[in-house]
Amino acid sequence: MEDSEIVELYWQRDESAVSETDRKYRNYLMTIAWNILGNREDCSECLNDTYLRAWNTIPPEKPRILPPFLSRIIRNLAIDSYRRSHREKRKASVYAECLDEVENMIASGTDPAKSTDLTVLTDLINEFLANLPKQARNLFVCRYYYMDSLKDAAAYSGMSQSAAKSALFRMRNDLKEYLVREGYDL
Repeated sequence: MEDSEIVELYWQRDESAVSETDRKYRNYLMTIAWNILGNREDCSECLNDTYLRAWNTIPPEKPRILPPFLSRIIRNLAIDSYRRSHREKRKASVYAECLDEVENMIASGTDPAKSTDLTVLTDLINEFLANLPKQARNLFVCRYYYMDSLKDAAAYSGMSQSAAKSALFRMRNDLKEYLVREGYDL
C-alpha cells in the first residue's frame, strides 16, 4: 500500500491505518528505537506509542512523506524513554556514544544565559548539512539522527569504519566552527 493511501486511512479514521503502518514500517521504526534503547520491550512500547501518536496527530496533520514523520515520533519517544530509565547513570548504548561525541559542542540548555532558540540551532545545522557532500551528509544523519552504530553508518555511506570515524570527527569540528562563526553561543 502506498503511503498516501495509508495517510488517507488515518484521515478517514480507519483503524486499518495502524496495521498497514505496522506492516510497512515496523522494522524501520524498531531499528531506530533499538539504536537508542537497546531493549526489545522498551522498543515495542515506543512502537505502540508511535502508532498512537500518529493516530492522534493525523488529522489535523497530513504528512507529505510518512517515513520521516514516523521516525521523528519514535526517535523522540525513544530518547524520552532512554532519559527516564537512565537518569542516574548512562549505560553503554549507541545513543550514549553519540551524545558523548557531540556533548562538548552544544550548550546544555540549563544555563539561561547560554540557551539559544532551538529553531535557530536547527536552521544552522540544516544549513551546515546542506553544504556537505551527499556521502558526508548521509553519514552524519545516520550517526547523529538515526543513532546508527559507527559500523552501520559507515557501511550505509560506503566507507570504512576508520574513514567514517575520521570524517565524523572533522564534521563535528567543522560544525562547531560554523555555529560559532554564525553567532551561536557554545
